[in-house]
Amino acid sequence: MLLQNRHRLVSRHVLALAVAGLSFLSSLNGFGWAEDAVAPRSVHITLLQVNDVYQISPVDKGKSGGLARLATLRQQIKAENPNTFLVLAGDTLSPSIASNLFQGKQMVEVWNQLGLDVATLGNHEFDFGNEVLLQRLKESNFKWVIANVVDKNTGKPFADLPPYIIKEVDGVKVGFFGLLTPDTEHASHPGPNVVFKDPIYTACETIARMKRDGADVIVAVTHLPMGEDKRMARSLNHQVALIMGGHEHTLLTSAAGGTPIFKMGSDARNLGRMDLYVNPSTHQLESIDWQIIPVTAAVPEDPAVAATVKTYEDKINTALGQVIGNTTVELDARQETNRAQETNLGNYVADIYRTRLGADIGYINGGSIRSNTTYGPGELTRRDVLTFLPFGNQVVKVSLTGDTLKKALENGVSRLGDEEAGRFPQVSGLTFVYDGAKPVGSRVISVTVNGQPLNPGKTYTLATTAYLIGGGDDYLMLKDAKVLINPEEAPIEADIVQDAILKAKTIAPKVEGRIRRVDGAKPAATKPAATTAVPAKGKR
Repeated sequence: MLLQNRHRLVSRHVLALAVAGLSFLSSLNGFGWAEDAVAPRSVHITLLQVNDVYQISPVDKGKSGGLARLATLRQQIKAENPNTFLVLAGDTLSPSIASNLFQGKQMVEVWNQLGLDVATLGNHEFDFGNEVLLQRLKESNFKWVIANVVDKNTGKPFADLPPYIIKEVDGVKVGFFGLLTPDTEHASHPGPNVVFKDPIYTACETIARMKRDGADVIVAVTHLPMGEDKRMARSLNHQVALIMGGHEHTLLTSAAGGTPIFKMGSDARNLGRMDLYVNPSTHQLESIDWQIIPVTAAVPEDPAVAATVKTYEDKINTALGQVIGNTTVELDARQETNRAQETNLGNYVADIYRTRLGADIGYINGGSIRSNTTYGPGELTRRDVLTFLPFGNQVVKVSLTGDTLKKALENGVSRLGDEEAGRFPQVSGLTFVYDGAKPVGSRVISVTVNGQPLNPGKTYTLATTAYLIGGGDDYLMLKDAKVLINPEEAPIEADIVQDAILKAKTIAPKVEGRIRRVDGAKPAATKPAATTAVPAKGKR
């Protein structure tokens, strides 16, 4: 059986836990020395985790992910233990090229078919506005839980979603509650009547209610930055068994306050398996085993789910499969590079911004470049462009002083190492040098615009997105820039990139040294294109 073979591929990967005993057990288990038997009468509950899943099809050129493969793994594990629950820790309705066409309907349909049990809201669930989200919620056969998002007018949970649910397994009550980052207010389009409460305060309040309702084992399903997950875990003092988290797109395992925290990367490249063993008499959690299962091409696809996926793929290819040009180099759309250093794709897009709008400078935040993979060498289609630029951003033109431009660059390098911060700049028409070891706000050492040193008092023209001049990613200094081409008159970024590729026929963008870091620290991005999970196992 495929899953059993995967169990044998256990490595020395150790869960990065603050509790030394837990780390010790994990490492011993990696060598096969800690396979201690669990009491036969223990209630065995298996939790399966994914998060930030935007694609129903495989990613990384077919090598990773794919919900038809995930369906196979879920079926295998559920056959082994009927008390199995599949959990999604937020972000699935957007962004993707398919969601641009179907507004997330394809995700809900496949999750329904696959057998998702529990999900919490992610920030991108609000990308199409509340009305679309409400429709997707109605179509869902699985349970959405969210505790800290409420309707401003009524004070009730958003869309009347439950803050938590409790499932009973052989007399043991397992509760799941959901939390979403308050940054969603500015990062998406939730509307003025949606309020995001403090996650930690809400968690304490919700856990108390869950205990009154008889919950024996409590699981937090969160869409928060890792730092917030850790802060919450320390505050809760062992009141949750584990945190199944999302928001980061990298495989992460950690712990705080003795509570393990798991994040499975993005696009179902990895499936987390957590086996909980509960004493049937006391209903106390005895232990947790964990495993990270790579979802690769070695996993066969479930035929029924694969057929549904193909239906959507055929529609996308009919609409967007036309070849528009070629690239002779690999185009880098990886998250870890575009949010940390200069990339060839970032340069190319920024160049098109600048030349198309006739500006001195082109400027794009790395977080606007999506898909977390590479393209080519080879043919490029309309679908490719709309996949790495899925947001439909308008490219506007503004004028601003050199002083404001420097403040924008300072903001761009203010959250180095935070892979969820999409503000890192990709630029055209300028070069800059920065020192990441210096305090925030004073990191940019030098800037040149079209070969000349930046003049703080001079006025420059900038081509960038309406998202940034609206203050997105904390580019608040751009809100006061003089608008020369406003969003209503501005072209859409994917359109102008497609036009440029069609005109050029063949492209070969390079990394040219436009951005240089001098503090000696290496950029965070050194991994291959796909987030590669090492098969791992551990115990608590």
